[in-house]
Amino acid sequence: MSYERLDACPVCGKSEFRNKLVVEDKSVSKESFAIAQCVACSFQFTNPRPGVADIGRYYESEEYVSHNSGAGGVINQAYRVARFFTMRRKVALLNKLAPRKGRVLDYGCGTGHFLAASKSNGWHVAGVEPSARASTEATRRVGQPIGNDSLAKFEKGTFDAVTLWHVLEHVHTLNETLRELIALLKPDGVLIIAVPNVESLDAQHYRQDWAAYDVPRHLYHFSPKTMTLLLKKHKLAVRAQLPMPLDAYYVSMLSEKHRAERGGGLLTVLKAGYHSNRYAAQHENQYSSLIYVATKR
Repeated sequence: MSYERLDACPVCGKSEFRNKLVVEDKSVSKESFAIAQCVACSFQFTNPRPGVADIGRYYESEEYVSHNSGAGGVINQAYRVARFFTMRRKVALLNKLAPRKGRVLDYGCGTGHFLAASKSNGWHVAGVEPSARASTEATRRVGQPIGNDSLAKFEKGTFDAVTLWHVLEHVHTLNETLRELIALLKPDGVLIIAVPNVESLDAQHYRQDWAAYDVPRHLYHFSPKTMTLLLKKHKLAVRAQLPMPLDAYYVSMLSEKHRAERGGGLLTVLKAGYHSNRYAAQHENQYSSLIYVATKR
């Protein structure tokens, strides 16, 4: 097992960090991982982290619903119910935000639910999913091949939209991958990125038990400030920052589970999600998860 350490901040390139938290991987390995914060720009990231060749074993769980849509348990059942409603909203957002109903690439498409919904809505779809298991299921669901290889097979400047639904935080080659994805967009195309928000009230409340840290699978922990800085670095402008209010409840449910014997029941989860969303509405849109809509400058 090998680990890699980042010596420079992926956002600003500076090399002075402070230790923010130590978080345990509650889902798979029970190992603990440090979260560092850049002193210069405040970006947070898991450091050190497993390398590309070793990260796969941290996804090897029957409960990892993003790679296995048949995963069991009450929490995963809640996830599937929420997915039914959020999928409709995602397609509606795609229709609203993209310059036209043309081609969409979903990077890290998991088991293909968003692609299937978009295809049914009239989009020409393409996807990339590193997990062989998930890409096989996505191929079956979408009705066309979904590869787990590189982006090089796609022609540059041909997509009206590129989407990453809770994916960017998993990508080892953060800046390199963003450059490749941006190059695939048409000049007026739109990049849609959804990630957890480390500045949300539920993140502050649960701290090291906050499920959206999800170490070491989540390599980066974004805030509106650091996401904006990252996209600006790639000559993108953030056109909108949209809430994902259901995530506050789902993440709170997982976080309460992480607290084990200290965890609360359904009422505690509902209160935590409600207060997180209420706080966000009053504090600059600091929701548990956020969708960033970006275009080329």
